[in-house]
Amino acid sequence: MKVRSFSHGGITVSSFNRAVQFYWDVFGCPLVGVADTPPERVRMFFGVDAEGTRDADGDLPRCKIGWIRAPGGAVLEIFEFRPHLPAEALSWNRVGLTHISFNVRNTRRWYDYLRAKGVECVSEPERSPRGHTFFFARDFDGNLIELMDLGYMHHVLNWLGPLGGWIFRRGMYKRYYEGAV
Repeated sequence: MKVRSFSHGGITVSSFNRAVQFYWDVFGCPLVGVADTPPERVRMFFGVDAEGTRDADGDLPRCKIGWIRAPGGAVLEIFEFRPHLPAEALSWNRVGLTHISFNVRNTRRWYDYLRAKGVECVSEPERSPRGHTFFFARDFDGNLIELMDLGYMHHVLNWLGPLGGWIFRRGMYKRYYEGAV
């Protein structure tokens, strides 16, 4: 068995409408679906214990879920819980998700564009040892977004990725598939 493709990544945001607007205005990612989750499902499915608690408006906790589609087909699922807990600082060495990433062309132009839009850029574009360029920015909630220009490797991975995976699995990366812990 193997998966067909990567489906989506998800983040919890402080404001659903602000997230929709941010990812549309900045990255051109439209909202393609919305669902409102009732309090019972928030408790049962998400495990958010809300018995007897109400938000500032007197409502039981709820969750609004949206799907934002990036050019190329990737999807970012956004969750807005009401009420929500405050964000925690990200530690790179803590096990768990750290960031989302967009493939772009010309990271320098993207860096300048984001700064002009008032988006916080954590670092300036830099070149990796393998030749691609990248930098990090943050959305309005502090979620890390990596912008990466893979250069010619974008086309290599797009067209030859499955072949490369097959070759590397049997060659230079074989040790990672041999049950090492």
